[in-house]
Amino acid sequence: MKTENKTEVTEFVLLGLSQTQEVQHLLFFLFLLFYVIVLPVNILIILTVRGDPQLDSPMYFFLANLAFLDICYCSVTPPKMLADFFSQQKTISSRGCIAQLFFLHFLGGAEIFLLIAMAFDRYVAICKPLHYATLMRKMLCWILVGTSWAGGFIHSIIQVAFVVHLPFCGPNELDNFFCDVPQVIKLACTNTYVLEWIMFVTSGLAIVICFILLLISYGILLIHLKRGISRGKSKAASTCTTHIIIVFVMFGPAIYIYCRPFCSLPLDKLVAVFHTVVFPLVNPMIYTLRNREILSAMRRLLVQSFLGRGK
Repeated sequence: MKTENKTEVTEFVLLGLSQTQEVQHLLFFLFLLFYVIVLPVNILIILTVRGDPQLDSPMYFFLANLAFLDICYCSVTPPKMLADFFSQQKTISSRGCIAQLFFLHFLGGAEIFLLIAMAFDRYVAICKPLHYATLMRKMLCWILVGTSWAGGFIHSIIQVAFVVHLPFCGPNELDNFFCDVPQVIKLACTNTYVLEWIMFVTSGLAIVICFILLLISYGILLIHLKRGISRGKSKAASTCTTHIIIVFVMFGPAIYIYCRPFCSLPLDKLVAVFHTVVFPLVNPMIYTLRNREILSAMRRLLVQSFLGRGK
């Protein structure tokens, strides 16, 4: 890792979201308030799906896993970001930086594959309704979730394998509040042109392909529902629409970050905040607020919890 006549970088300086102390304190309380309100809702979604027999279906099983993934994803960068708001020296070790990068791509990749699994579930439910119970057994659901985690892990290992061997000898300032490939790779004291193209293919191009395939698949499902005649048509269409919203919410910032040259733009930090802090926790809530069954189940769980305490 050492280069001739140069010193190896052992830590990176995070410039954060703002250099003004008053703004940093305001952002701290805003993000903390957001976490205090939204994080428990995601936990409640998981507890509701696991505890209510009426929600024992693949669709809700995948939703609970989506909520769990989003909670994990939001535990990678925000805790340090919140701590750094009150820190004079916002630094992260080179190993800590690589760890952040690894878990971001691991969990983000797993979530993309999980969305594909959710699209497959909706395809079977809508296009093969008579075979749904036979095809979408518990074992297959676990296999699809396990494959999602494995896919995210492989994707992340590829990203880390290229970055970890880069020589870093200064400067060491990252103009962001966390470590990610586009910022870190620019600090390497070597020509990274070829590597940027490899990263673009393994991240950017892969994200666009998955995004297009998901939109096409849900578009086909909506057309199929429009032509078909069934009692559950409206509910199925609403579920597909919700999935499409989640796809846009997740893929929009990712496409902005990874599907362009690795250079700084004015909106980078704002998009990064939504990508790593806001949208992941909001994703399951979007689904929940449009689903009467899970809302009713959450009310029953809360009522039972309060009644249990009162006894």
